[in-house]
Amino acid sequence: MASDAKDVRALLVREARTVARRDGSRSIEAEHVLLALAATRTTSAARTTSAARMLAEAGLTEETIRTALDREWEQSLAVAGVAVRIGLLPEATPDESRDPHIGDSTKLLLKRAMDTGTGRLGPLRILVGILDTERGRVARALQAAGVDRAALRARAAEALAAGDH
Repeated sequence: MASDAKDVRALLVREARTVARRDGSRSIEAEHVLLALAATRTTSAARTTSAARMLAEAGLTEETIRTALDREWEQSLAVAGVAVRIGLLPEATPDESRDPHIGDSTKLLLKRAMDTGTGRLGPLRILVGILDTERGRVARALQAAGVDRAALRARAAEALAAGDH
């Protein structure tokens, strides 16, 4: 169990927090966790985790996820009558002194990841937790990117059942 806590801590506290800081965010949300998952490597720097591999095979790299998140933001603002082109806005100012806290969407995805069963809470279970979320920014971004969230979730759950982490 100590390695489980270490896996989750490494993903959430280091990688996702770094992404949130880079985005100038006050909290670590599901999109930061998804971006961190897409970049996660195993202890061997040359190998990606199963979660990162599945995301890449679905066409979800850090770059394509960011593009989908930007598109989702533009579409959400358009619904409110605000026309914005993300590429024309200044980039976020990273704040290395900021210590983003765990946001509500991350708490929800962790609960869903825990509900997927027992065993190691690693990147693949966290991915399932993200994909179980039907509402919110990440779900809308994946839809905008044309990702079959249900099929990707089934594939990740299948890998978990087979003993992958």
